[in-house]
Amino acid sequence: MSVLLMMAAEAAPKVAGPGVDWSAVWDAVRAVLTVASLGAGLFFVLAGTIGVIRLPDFYTRLHAAGMTDTLGAELILLGLIFQADGWQMIAKLLLVAFFLFITSPTATHAVAHAAYRAGEKPVLGRWRIDGEGE
Repeated sequence: MSVLLMMAAEAAPKVAGPGVDWSAVWDAVRAVLTVASLGAGLFFVLAGTIGVIRLPDFYTRLHAAGMTDTLGAELILLGLIFQADGWQMIAKLLLVAFFLFITSPTATHAVAHAAYRAGEKPVLGRWRIDGEGE
């Protein structure tokens, strides 16, 4: 992707005047997009971690882990795609992102279904500490 954009920037007419280094501009934009994507991915992974620690029962913890880790990993992969040089690396990262997008929610559903069939009951109603209200 970055190779295609760099080729397009070189082929485009220079409308901003002489002396504009479009390669440097694209490198700066790519760096900003990478940092933003990696930062957002890190935020969602950390939010999922906090959710796993703080939420009251198995199902809400599983939901927090499954949703935020999938989004966080996808954003981190997007940041890696911005830094990839060749189309082969971009294609490999896109394949990893596709398989992660498909398998992570499927695995979360399978674990939740297995827990439900094993007798794990969700906490319904108001949140309560184990042992209270029984």
